[in-house]
Amino acid sequence: MEIRVQSIKFDADQKLLDFAEKKLSKLPKFHDGITSVEVAMSLLPDHQNKNVKVHVRIPGNDLVIERNARTFEDAIVDCVDILKDKLVRAKEKMAN
Repeated sequence: MEIRVQSIKFDADQKLLDFAEKKLSKLPKFHDGITSVEVAMSLLPDHQNKNVKVHVRIPGNDLVIERNARTFEDAIVDCVDILKDKLVRAKEKMAN
């Protein structure tokens, strides 16, 4: 599984990139058909100004989750929690 992280209009430090990779690398436990994961992190003008968009590619079905939070780490954790449920459901749907 390939993980691609991009920061839009800012430079993400290595610590943030490592955090994102660590959290997202756990997703294949929930669905073994994941081919790639793309993460786009950007800044927004409001007070919940960190935006994270995660695009998970699965054959026949792509999942896209987008969350805003006060920190990128919080937004990434929220996205991963939601993706876990969606991946389990997608895997169950494939099995039936």
